Amino acid sequence: MRLILLGPPGAGKGTQATRLVQKFGIPQLSTGDMLRAAVKAATPIGLKAKAVMESGGLVSDEIVVGIIHDRVAEPDARNGFILDGFPRTVAQAEALDAMLARDGEKLDAAIELTADAEKLVSRIVKRAAEAHAAGQSVRKDDDPEVFKTRLAAYFRDTAAVTPYYRAKGILHSVDGMAGISDVSAAIDAILAPVA
Repeated sequence: MRLILLGPPGAGKGTQATRLVQKFGIPQLSTGDMLRAAVKAATPIGLKAKAVMESGGLVSDEIVVGIIHDRVAEPDARNGFILDGFPRTVAQAEALDAMLARDGEKLDAAIELTADAEKLVSRIVKRAAEAHAAGQSVRKDDDPEVFKTRLAAYFRDTAAVTPYYRAKGILHSVDGMAGISDVSAAIDAILAPVA
């Protein structure tokens, strides 16, 4: 099963990805983690990425897709994977589709967790307050101002990917503001035909 989880920060993608990893025994792939691992392992594509990052540039879509290609070829991803944080643009979505097609594969579903921006900010403020009250450190990205910047970036950039997957007939929307068990049940219903 090859999945993409889409949705704004704070919509519950991490919570659902963790559950899906356990349920299906497939890895959750974070582009940031994959990039760091490829650089550390000094793979050919990792060395290219390192050179770009050291020069202060942004890693190209070609390099990121190359890193994803290398990662999904590993044994733990043979039965599928969950991509979180990629693709962020239509160009990346097209490059991902082309990469998978070369390997005779395709995405099974793109699941978008939808959420109201104002309610998301309230959710993050509450999460930060609960962490603080429990004596835990508050995640840097849970700072309301940082979160608002991330949210604006999502709606400006990544939200353009949803129409792409809708046109391909694989986009499914789930209310990310519903309770966790309700979101889980909705995702399970979507995935039942492809599981």
